[in-house]
This record gives sequence, C-alpha cells and structure tokens, in this order.
Amino acid sequence: MAETENRPSNFIRNIIDADLAAGKHKTTHTRFPPEPNGFLHIGHAKSIVLNFGIAQDYNGLCNLRFDDTNPEKEDIDYVNAIKEDVNWLGFKWDGDICYSSNYFDQLFGYAEELINKGLAYVEFSSQEKIREMRGSLKLPGQNSPYRETSPEENLKLFHEMRDGKFKEGECCLRAKIDMASSFICMRDPVIYRIRFVNHHQTGDKWCIYPMYDFTHCISDALENITHSLCTLEFQDNRRLYDWVLDNISIESRPHQYEFSRLNLEYTLMSKRKLNTLVTDGHVEGWNDPRMPTIAGLKRRGYTPGSVTEFCKRIGVTKVDNMVEMGMLEACIREDLNEAAPRALAVVDPIKLVIENLPDGHVEWIDAPNHPNKEEMGTRKVPFSKEIYIEREDFRESANKKYKRLVIDKEVRLRNAYFVKAVRFDQDEEGNVTTVYCEYDPTTLGKLPADGRKAKGVIHWVSASEGVEAEIRDYDRLFTVPNPAAEEDFTTVLNPESLVIRKGYIEPSLLNAEAQQGYQFERLGYYCFDGKTNDEGKMIFNKTVGLRDSWGNGDK
Repeated sequence: MAETENRPSNFIRNIIDADLAAGKHKTTHTRFPPEPNGFLHIGHAKSIVLNFGIAQDYNGLCNLRFDDTNPEKEDIDYVNAIKEDVNWLGFKWDGDICYSSNYFDQLFGYAEELINKGLAYVEFSSQEKIREMRGSLKLPGQNSPYRETSPEENLKLFHEMRDGKFKEGECCLRAKIDMASSFICMRDPVIYRIRFVNHHQTGDKWCIYPMYDFTHCISDALENITHSLCTLEFQDNRRLYDWVLDNISIESRPHQYEFSRLNLEYTLMSKRKLNTLVTDGHVEGWNDPRMPTIAGLKRRGYTPGSVTEFCKRIGVTKVDNMVEMGMLEACIREDLNEAAPRALAVVDPIKLVIENLPDGHVEWIDAPNHPNKEEMGTRKVPFSKEIYIEREDFRESANKKYKRLVIDKEVRLRNAYFVKAVRFDQDEEGNVTTVYCEYDPTTLGKLPADGRKAKGVIHWVSASEGVEAEIRDYDRLFTVPNPAAEEDFTTVLNPESLVIRKGYIEPSLLNAEAQQGYQFERLGYYCFDGKTNDEGKMIFNKTVGLRDSWGNGDK
C-alpha cells in the first residue's frame, strides 16, 4: 500500500482504511462501469480517477466494465472511445475488459432462481399501466394482476420470452418485492425486457436484456468487487442492489457507496443532453473542443495531468455542489505555464514595415522556448522587413497607461529589436492598414547604449516567412452557469462560443503535433488541432487564456 501521507483523504478512503484494518478485505477491487451510449465527460473522469486511483494507491485492482445492457443506444465506436479515454488519462484496467454481456447466461440463471423462489413474475401490463400501479411518493403501489402467477408458469413464460415468442413491450419480468415500500425502486421493479436488437458483443443471441439494477450488483459480485462506488442518484437503489444479492445463491457480497456527482458551471453532465447537442448540429461532434467530454478536452489542448489534478482538487464528498469552471481552467493554465513552449502568433494582423531594413531582408533570431527553462532550448524565428503585429498593439496617440506602439514612441519586438513608429496608412473606413517604423540594430538582446527603455514589448510574426493559420477561439458553450436548469437548454447556447479568425504563426509551428500545447505569447494557450481546414491551413484551438478573465469580471 502507498504511504497514507501521499494519498488524498476522503470518506470513501476512510471506509477502505477501516475495512482493511478490520480484516474485512485483504485488498481493494473497484470497477469503472460506463454505459457505451456516448463519449465520457469530465464527470466520468472524476469516477475514473477515484476508482483507478484507489486501485493504484492500495495496490489493488480496478476493472473496466461496460454496462452494455441497452443495445438500442450503444455502439462499438463508443466502446473504443471510452477505452481510449481511460488510457489517455493514464490508467490501466486489471486483466481483460469486462462486459455485462459476458454474464448474460449467469444473469438469466439468477433470474430463473428468483422465479423458482416466487420472487419474480412475468408481467403483461403495459408500461403505462406499470407506471400507474407503482403509485407515488404519497400513495402506495397496487399489486399487478399477474403477481401471483405460479413459479412454474412464470418460468415457462420467461423461457418463451427468451425464445422470442412475445413481441417487444408485450411482457417483461418483474422482481416481486413490496408494492407498499416507501422506496419506489423497490415496488416490483422490471428486471428483464424484450428487445429485438443486435448487440455489439453478443449479436442476435439474446432478445431479452436485463435491466441495470439487476445486472450491476450481480456483475460486481461475479467480479469480486469490494467497494462499488457510484453517484448519489443511486443511493435509494442500494436497497435493490442488496435485495438482489440477498435472494440469489452467490457468495461474494460487495457493498455500494455513493458520492456526489460532478456539476461544472456552463456545461451539461447528461450524456442524453450532450447527444442532443451532437445530433442537432449545435457542435461538431462528441469531441468538439467546447464539449465537456474527455475527447473534447483533449482536442482543446487539456493534458491528462490537468484533468486528473482537477478531479483530485474538487475532492470526493456526499454534498452536491456546482464547481466553478475557473478551477478546471486553473489546472490546465498551471500545467501549460510550466510545460508549454512559447511561440509567436498574430490573430488580428496589421502590417508593420521597417523602413531602414533592405527589401528582402530575412534574419533568423534565436528565441528561447521557455523564458524560465533553459533546458527547453531555443528555436530560430525569422525577422524580416515586413512583419505582422496585433491591431490592438498600435495607436496613433495614447495615454501613459498604454504600453504598446505609438507614433514617435519605441517598443521592443519580442526577442528582437527596438522599433519606433513614424507614420501609418489607413483605408477608406479609417482602419489602420500599415504602420511604418524604424528599428535600432544595436538592440538585439540588449538595451541601447544610451540606456533608454522601450515603452513595452509586443509580439510579431514575419510577413514573408510566417504561415497563415486558422485560429479558433473557444468560450463557454452556454451563457448561464447552470444550463441544465433551463426548460430548453438550447436557448442559452452562447453564440460566441466559437470565433474563427485568420492569423499568422511562426514557421516552427509547422512541426507541431496534434494537441501539442503552446503559449502564444501575450495571447493565451493554444494547441494544434491535428487537422487543417478546407484551404489546407493548420487549425489552432485556444485552450485557455493567460489569466482567468471571467473570474476577474472582464466578461
């Protein structure tokens, strides 16, 4: 076991410590059980870090098990994406991947056992009637007219369900528990239903599929899970979890523990709602960088370390709360500030002409890849007679607070020379198109001999050697912190969540790898998307700004 002082503490780990100390378990065995009906989001990352982290810290085991009992909504592409996400976060499951469908034969046998014990029956009422008979929080349920069918007849009917003798929705198998229970989940829940659907693992072998609450606890027991961790919405279902295991002949008795799910500002944590965003075309797909999916975060330039650090910082409790987006952004900002190489890019360019340089002049300047890490080395940056600067970095005149280029004032070009603006051109609308400057050739890497100082430092890209690129600036996907609370969450989508601009980047970025993060100096952190646009231009996605502009009230 890892040293306790190196492990984060929470109520689940306290339970595990007590169980191990008491000899209840010799080791830990957890599982991460996603349903393959969509991509994983950052809420799942919290569960991944919790379950796999426990296995790592306690020298235990953690299974990756797909809860694949609903083939209508599942797809092998989702299975593959989930495996990739777990690996990307840096975790490895124990042994082979598990599937609930691996246990369909055993599950069928345990259903037969419940029937033979008089604890399950075949129901022919409609879904609407079943819902009506369940009652409400104030009213007890009503017994089904099929509740007292004999075990022999129920077993025969259940076999006929398996053999395809009934239509979808014609009947189902219900557990026989207590229609007057104060917990609605215990009022004879459905445990099997008919679905004539091809399954991505079992093909057409089955036309009946077990429900989650019946499957999950048995799968945990078959895999000898010691601590079954799930979110708070399954708290009441723990009674059904225990009831199933109490009433079948299975030795292993895992225990379910619940923790609060992750709620993150300006996002949705429902795969169903995220699927709506995808299918209705509000985003590019599950891996759109605006999505809170792990694949989306990866494409946006988030690192595995930043995501796992975020999950550790928010902790594990039983209290629901809304986590500020700034906490997630702080984790990636801290990570990239340390690890990301620097680069020059201009996203709203105007041309700057250095008049005392000869036409065609190109000089390759050494620039550090990181200002505080010499070990990251240097790169060559081309400096030419014509360069691009940001439009906001020039004004004809300005007050003393403006630390950029002004007529008759000097600034330093990042990693290069002092330049002084002398005049400029405008178009018919009065927009500046070109600024004319002179440079001081004695100021490369040092101050002028007379000791004068530049007004500020601005970034730039060579006009002749720079590379045109598509710059994608991403913002919050929604305009309100809790879009899930809206009657129609699509009405609060942020129309400015994606702004696409044409910019210029230094040529060294032609060697960028997909999702490689860079600090575009003075602009923010960006990564190469891994693909080009229709014009063949590289696409760079904004990961996060240099500071928390939302938290500082700038928006």
